[in-house]
Amino acid sequence: MDKKALLDELKIDRDAPRRPGRPLRILIPLAIVGGLAVVGWAFGVPFLGAGPVIEVETATARAAADAAPGETVLDATGYVVARRQATVSSKATGKVLDVLVEEGMVVEEGQLLATLDASLPRAQLDLEESRVAAAETALDEIRSAIEQAELDLERTKNLTERELASQADLDRNRIALDGLTARLAYAERQLEVARRAVEVQRLRLEDMEIRAPFGGVVIAKAAQPGEMISPVSAGGGFTRTGICTIVDMESLEVEVDVNEAYINRVRPGQPVTATLNAYPDLPFPAQVIATIPAADRSKATVRVRIGFKARDSRIVPDMGVKVGFLEEGTDVDQAPRPVPGVLVPRSAVAGSGTGSRVWVVLTDTSGDALVERRGVAMGKTEGSRVRITDGLSAGERVVKAVNDALEEELRDGTRVSVVD
Repeated sequence: MDKKALLDELKIDRDAPRRPGRPLRILIPLAIVGGLAVVGWAFGVPFLGAGPVIEVETATARAAADAAPGETVLDATGYVVARRQATVSSKATGKVLDVLVEEGMVVEEGQLLATLDASLPRAQLDLEESRVAAAETALDEIRSAIEQAELDLERTKNLTERELASQADLDRNRIALDGLTARLAYAERQLEVARRAVEVQRLRLEDMEIRAPFGGVVIAKAAQPGEMISPVSAGGGFTRTGICTIVDMESLEVEVDVNEAYINRVRPGQPVTATLNAYPDLPFPAQVIATIPAADRSKATVRVRIGFKARDSRIVPDMGVKVGFLEEGTDVDQAPRPVPGVLVPRSAVAGSGTGSRVWVVLTDTSGDALVERRGVAMGKTEGSRVRITDGLSAGERVVKAVNDALEEELRDGTRVSVVD
């Protein structure tokens, strides 16, 4: 290529179309992203326009009630126990064919709970019944022989009187009759033994059906069809020792350990209020049944039995209970009186007096949690909780552990994440 051609290539063609510059290529995507951000902010799209989500702990406002009337002379804690509770098993080892109960089922006394494999007891029962039939047949045979022996003896007597038979023949027939009579008595006893063996096998066959010893509620199911069950432990094997556990809910009571230094304040029949840990705002009327006449040396306590005045379905075994022993003559049958307001943790209320406020957690249409600032009227403080008499309803959720730093971040409509 000559120099003139090379120089022509270096010339700028001013008539050629211009390509867009770098600034324009950068501004167009930025404009698109900016427009999307504006739209997201306008419609509340979290990942485009919303601020960071704040993690909060919440508590539910619960309806309040006055305590039962009377002043307590002693407070104690204990547990709900059942005086009538049984793990139902079988009398004999066998394979479970069917279990007819589930946890929570109410059963009546004598109700069928499970059945075991009864093939062997049933075969043994058939065998014993056959022995009874054989004993009855043998008895009939002996009776027939006795009848024949009595006839022979009578004939021999007549012949002996006419001196046609000897005395030896008469004695022989008499002894034969006595022998048959003894055989008859033995056969009758054998028949009685066989019949009693039949009764034993029928009882064993009935034992293959496990029935409820009393009415109650099934709280545990321990065996499944196909498993082996035995009334004794199998020593680490695969044999179960029970079908289910039944509790008589009518026998529920409270057992508490009272410091022996204060046991002189407790008397049989004394009125008591029992408050379950699961229902702290609902005391149940009760009374002292008895004081166990033995002290625990290691804990220096005396056990006290307390009975509920009325059965309540909310009371179940092993629940924790706080009891208050009342003064003599207090009427514990009076029901707790409902009062206006709800109970919330003290840490959920910010401010004081007319400036008291809580942050209520709400849910928007998209299912997200957000908070709303709400002024409330405070009542009396009850332990770690405070009664709100106005501004809050039972069942609403409020933010716990409210402090100045958290309030700086919260605003009406702020989205939150509940970490309870």
